[in-house]
Amino acid sequence: MSDLVTLAEVEAAAKLLVGVVRDTPLEHSSPLSEAVGGPVWLKCENLQRAGSYKVRGAYNRIAGLSAAERERGVVAASAGNHAQGVALAAGLLGTTATVFMPTGAPLPKVAATRAYGARVELVGDTVDDALAAAVSFAARRGAVFIHPFDHRDVIAGQGTVALEILAARPEVRTIVTSVGGGGLVSGVAVAAKALRPDITVIGVQAEGAAAFPPSLKAGAPVRLPGIHTIADGIAVGQPGRLTYAHVDELVDDIVTVSDEDISRALLMLLERAKLAAEPAGAAAAAALLTGRVRVDSPTVAVLSGGNIDPLLMVKLIEHGLTAAGRYLRITIRCADRPGQLASMLGLVCGTRANVADIEHRRHDPRLSFGEVEVVLSVETRGAEHSAELIALLRAAGYDVTPHTEATAS
Repeated sequence: MSDLVTLAEVEAAAKLLVGVVRDTPLEHSSPLSEAVGGPVWLKCENLQRAGSYKVRGAYNRIAGLSAAERERGVVAASAGNHAQGVALAAGLLGTTATVFMPTGAPLPKVAATRAYGARVELVGDTVDDALAAAVSFAARRGAVFIHPFDHRDVIAGQGTVALEILAARPEVRTIVTSVGGGGLVSGVAVAAKALRPDITVIGVQAEGAAAFPPSLKAGAPVRLPGIHTIADGIAVGQPGRLTYAHVDELVDDIVTVSDEDISRALLMLLERAKLAAEPAGAAAAAALLTGRVRVDSPTVAVLSGGNIDPLLMVKLIEHGLTAAGRYLRITIRCADRPGQLASMLGLVCGTRANVADIEHRRHDPRLSFGEVEVVLSVETRGAEHSAELIALLRAAGYDVTPHTEATAS
């Protein structure tokens, strides 16, 4: 298609970004290599300036403005990463930035955006609400709107990720990256396909924010009726016109992962790679870890961002442990008599499980006379260990009900 971004535009962006962005490392991942049966590297954009790849496209876009446009300032909308990228780029290029963010945006991302020098306005419940406010502000004040994904300069800037991948690992056969609005996967596909037409490019969306599959099926961008995912960085309700065209033309496949998949991937990255990623940043790793996608290796998975709220990280670690079968929460009903609790805990500790939390209920109206309910949170060595513990308790005569609901939202 004639309106697609070209390799020349991506290469021009790469020259412009020298000394501005980091050429982030590629780290080999043993767990992911084992999962797919071939070598996998992680492109660590979670270690990029401002914590994600977004500064690449933001800087390339703002650098292309005229002096008069920069004088009027720029405006953007984002849940966090694009906000920080725009704020940092605007400061480096000597222009002012106003950023609209949803009222529920993670506080560390809001604080970081302000720290980079932007004026932050909190508005609405979603990124779409913030986008509408930003567009209105641009019309009223004459500021230049910096779209988070649907602009060719932004796409070209994001495509520099692929140039770095190919320079470091020219043998790569598959690149997998997270997808929200589609700017990153579009830029990666432009550069990768132009330099190596045989490379497979795969995008990964969160199941609760997967706008590309229905859009590709319909033949045009389609808006989702609602969004629900822990991956706020890719929680976009509708692809852009330009990014849709790139994905339709150049991207080989779009797959989806669940929030549980993402939680497990985050835990794996922390434990095995010593890398902190945000939920959106771990989507590509989640797709490989869970087998949601088949790849030809060598493979590179892009860790697109690392801006995670510490409080959310605590919840996600627990969620990931639960999904991996290493954090068990059970309700036990038994007779209310002296020594019963000690006896029960003795059985648990005898399996070398660790009791993390205990709740003892004696007065719940749902309980029968002379009955007590105990809720245990237990750290185990995995799903098999959890099953053994439950079987042991039941064999001892206890009424055991495992909790299957998610522990993070």
